[in-house]
Amino acid sequence: MTYPERFSNLPEYAFPRLRRLLDPHPAGGEAITMTIGEPRHPMPDFVGPILAANLSGFGVYPPNDGAPELLTAISAWIARRYGVPVPEDRLMVLNGTREGLFNTAIALCPERKNGKTPVILMPNPFYQVYAVAALTVGAEPVYVPATAATGHLPDYGSLPAEILDRTALVYICSPANPQGAVASREYLADLLALAEKHDFRVLADECYSEIWRSAPPPGLLQIAASEGADAERVLVFHSLSKRSNMPGLRSGFVASGPDTMLRLRQLRAFSGTPVPLPLQKVSMACWQDEGHVTASRALYQAKFAAADGIFAGLQGYRSPEGGFFLWLPVEDGEAATVKLWRETGVKVLPGAYLSRDASGDNPGKGYIRVALVAPQDETIRGLTRLRDCLYG
Repeated sequence: MTYPERFSNLPEYAFPRLRRLLDPHPAGGEAITMTIGEPRHPMPDFVGPILAANLSGFGVYPPNDGAPELLTAISAWIARRYGVPVPEDRLMVLNGTREGLFNTAIALCPERKNGKTPVILMPNPFYQVYAVAALTVGAEPVYVPATAATGHLPDYGSLPAEILDRTALVYICSPANPQGAVASREYLADLLALAEKHDFRVLADECYSEIWRSAPPPGLLQIAASEGADAERVLVFHSLSKRSNMPGLRSGFVASGPDTMLRLRQLRAFSGTPVPLPLQKVSMACWQDEGHVTASRALYQAKFAAADGIFAGLQGYRSPEGGFFLWLPVEDGEAATVKLWRETGVKVLPGAYLSRDASGDNPGKGYIRVALVAPQDETIRGLTRLRDCLYG
C-alpha cells in the first residue's frame, strides 16, 4: 500500500517517541510524570450536577455550530475578557482547539498562492498539529525559530519576501507552548500589519491565555479591533481544557470574520464532530464562571514561585510569563531525559521532540519541557529531584 508522498515528512508524535526512549530503562525512584500538559487541578464543582441534569441531551444530534445559548455565553466572555464585541455568527464551538487548528487549514488554505505552492508558517518549537495540517493540504510548512534570541517567539517579519508572498496561513501560540512567552501588543500588531502586506491569515492559538503570572496576555481579537484589521484575516482559538481543567471535555471555540466562519461551518457540516449537548451545557457554565479560573491560576502562580526558588541562580533559567511549562536548558535533551528517569524516576519531555531540524539545527535539542500540572507538593518534589540530578 502506498501513501501520499507529502506525509513522508510527517513529524512523529512526541509521546510514542518518548516511550521508546524510556521504556528500556527502569525508573530510579517513585515515578513523577511531568511530560504531558494535562491539567490536574480540580474541575469546577458544578460540572457533575449540570451533566446529570442534561443526560437526555445525549439522545439527540447536537447542532454543528454550537447551541445558541453556548455561543451567547462565549460572546459574553470575549466581551468581558477582551472588551471586543463578537456576535454569535462569528463563533463556532469546537471539539477542542486541535480540531479547529487542523480543519482550518483544510477550509482556508488555497491550492496555489501567487501561482506557487502555498506556505504555512509556524513557530519552532511548535504544537505538532500545525505541521500535520500544513502537510495534509499540500502546503509547505516553514518552521521559524522561536529561541532565546527572538524572545521565544517567531520573528516572521525577518523572512524573505518570496516566502511571505507565498504564505497563506500563520500559526502563533501565546502564551507559547513550550516556552511560556507572551506576545506583546506590539508583536501582534506588527504581525497583523505583515498579514495585510503579504495577504495571509493569522491563526492565534490562545488556549493558555488564562494561565499567567502578573497580567492577562493580550489577545489577537482585541489587537485586531484596536488596529482596525480585517476580521477575515484573524482566527482565534480558545479551549476549556486548560482554562477550566477539563481536557476530557473536548470543548473550545473559534472566532473570525463572517465570511471565514461561513467556510469553516460549511466544512464542519460534513466532517466535524460537534460537542454533545450535555457537554455544551457544562461548557456554557464554564465560560460564565470566573471563580474556578481564578482559583486554578493561583495554584499555578504558587508553583511558578516555587520553581523560581528551586532554580534560582541556574544559568539560562527563564521564568515563564504564562502557560504551565518550564523550558529548561540542558546540554542534550534526550540524554538529560534518560538520566533523570534512570536516576530519579522523574519523567520529562526532550525539547527536540517538539521541534524540527531547520538549517541543520534543532532549536529544542538543548532543552527539556517540564509540565507543572501536578499538585504543589508533587511538583516541588519532582523539580527538586530534577535540579539535584541535572544541575547539582
